[in-house]
Amino acid sequence: MLKIKEIDDSQAPLLDHLLELRTRLLRCILALGICFAVCMYFANDIFGFLVRPLTEAFPPGQGRLVYTKLYEAFFVELKVALFAAFFVSFPIIANQLWAFIAPGLYAKEKRAFLPFLVATPILFTTGAALAYYVVMPTAFHWFLGFEGERGGLKLEALPGTGDYLSLVMQFILAFGVSFLLPVLLLLLNRAGIVTRAQLAGARRYVIVGMTILAAVITPPDVVSQLMLLIPLLFLFEGSLLIMRFSESRAALETGTELEPIGSDAPTLP
Repeated sequence: MLKIKEIDDSQAPLLDHLLELRTRLLRCILALGICFAVCMYFANDIFGFLVRPLTEAFPPGQGRLVYTKLYEAFFVELKVALFAAFFVSFPIIANQLWAFIAPGLYAKEKRAFLPFLVATPILFTTGAALAYYVVMPTAFHWFLGFEGERGGLKLEALPGTGDYLSLVMQFILAFGVSFLLPVLLLLLNRAGIVTRAQLAGARRYVIVGMTILAAVITPPDVVSQLMLLIPLLFLFEGSLLIMRFSESRAALETGTELEPIGSDAPTLP
């Protein structure tokens, strides 16, 4: 009987955690649903904002969007509303997830995670803004440069609403998520999975990996790939620099000697 009672007592905290998790998830779904309803009302305005880089890429008064399926425009509005609702409700969703995880962390661990929680939305927004204000206009101008005549026939760009929305979402998500690279690297470093010396030593392989990543997650044009690869290289080097500052501070606290700066330099074959 005593052993059964111990099992029941051990299950009680688990049930409490599951109930709390259900409550947090329901709040996240509710927040997403409310934001979706509001964004659905403004779906035309939001889509108009997303279309602006394409409008500016066309000569004045010549650009247009088409849809070849009767239901395509409606589903585009649904996707736009859901896409915007996720961004609007993300602070609430993140807050609920943090409220569920935080009680299980020590005060030192909470302080360690706080910079990453603050940096994540900032870096994602920076990447999305770079995609919207710089990369997309540049890429669209380059794409539209193929208009003209071929064999006596007029070659004209007639982008569809669904295809254009997919392309915009691909740009924004690719750049936003890729700009979270420092958060990933610093978390791995903080957890002791990788060290600064290991990352610096594998720099050439990291560059190859980022080149492949940029080629896969961006549209198949060199301009977009380079405009993602170059910031990723700076973010990677910046992550190594932050790791070095952290190691310097830890070395001062413990009185140990820090590894020479030259260890960060790539080795020549």
